[in-house]
Amino acid sequence: MKDLRLISFLPSATEMVCALGLEEQLIGVTHECDYPPSIRRKPVVVRSALALEKMSMREIDVAVSKCLGSGGSLYEVDERLLERLAPTHILTQALCQVCAPSGNEISHALKTLPSKPEVVWLTPHSLEEIFDNLRKLGEVADRSDEADKIIRSARTRIQRTTEVVRHEPRPRVLCLEWTDPYYCCGHWVPEMVGIAGGEDALGRKGADSVRISWSEIVSWSPEVLIVSPCGFDTGKAFELTRQLLKQPGWSEIPAVRHDRVFAVDANAYFARPGPRVVDGVELLAHLLHPDLCPWHGPADAFFPVRIGDISFSKPLAKIS
Repeated sequence: MKDLRLISFLPSATEMVCALGLEEQLIGVTHECDYPPSIRRKPVVVRSALALEKMSMREIDVAVSKCLGSGGSLYEVDERLLERLAPTHILTQALCQVCAPSGNEISHALKTLPSKPEVVWLTPHSLEEIFDNLRKLGEVADRSDEADKIIRSARTRIQRTTEVVRHEPRPRVLCLEWTDPYYCCGHWVPEMVGIAGGEDALGRKGADSVRISWSEIVSWSPEVLIVSPCGFDTGKAFELTRQLLKQPGWSEIPAVRHDRVFAVDANAYFARPGPRVVDGVELLAHLLHPDLCPWHGPADAFFPVRIGDISFSKPLAKIS
């Protein structure tokens, strides 16, 4: 399709576009789009409406809740730039108001355009629906063969992991998508944990992540703790995990006692429903079953966080 002009309102859609070999047709992205690194040269059409950079996790949670509760938007669309770029297609989602512009922002932006682009909605709740989204994008862009090839490879890798861990003990896992307040994992992540040979009973398969209490965490008594704060890379997750483990009571959790706490790159492997979730499955399998499942990805995909490495000279107040 020679006249294809794509604008992505969603980092995972950006990754899909590039995986399909359509980077040249991608003419606009969001401020959060950072993979592959080459797309950082693209015009930024969407930015955050909130100054989150200097906020704590709890401050971010409060600010986001307040904004959404009052009917506000978390994102700003550069409507003049959007009009100048004249896209044929806008790629977005209706899954999470926190993750990217959704219905109201899209409707408002479209009103300003003299020529209405096609809006491609990518709203997965599971791994299979992520593959469906990739197939849908392939159909839109005449890249169905490329999409099918990526999906076949992903399924082969997932099946390989399933077979390797099939007969292994399944540790109790807690994946935290936010640390203050605590949020469980949701949508496709509990499914990823299951394929990798673990069980996260607090996760919400196919549904939004929600707040969970300290008492629920204690009752579940996780043997492996994965800290994957949505929107952050490994370095920030490591910092947040160190703070988390200073809280009263955390040292009694089995995962903490046995040095099975890991900060991971949520942006790359968990939070974004794109091609790299398959890498995320393999990363989880390595963290849960390291003797059986080697990790061949980047060394900074995860950092172990050990209780002995953390100073308790200034303990923080317990969060709930």
